Amino acid sequence: MSAISRNEVEYVAKLARLNLTEEEAVKYTEQLNSILEFAGKLNELDTANVPPTSHVLDVYNVMRDDEVRPSVEREDALRNAPDEEDGQFKVPAVME
Repeated sequence: MSAISRNEVEYVAKLARLNLTEEEAVKYTEQLNSILEFAGKLNELDTANVPPTSHVLDVYNVMRDDEVRPSVEREDALRNAPDEEDGQFKVPAVME
């Protein structure tokens, strides 16, 4: 992997509107290059017999089944509403 230059770090910092000191720019350049170096080492691994996965852990659906159960009555839910109209919460418009 190619190394990241200090100019690139400063450019990205500028895009993120971060004001880096000289010391921070040097430090972050070194740290980012260390991360890229480590990522490069991962490319050396033989993954030919490793099946592709979308997640490192077995993921399964943990949602419960839908079931009808009692709920709050509409009047009770609207009792503390600052404003309501036709049995619904009325809120200020957010679009003109």
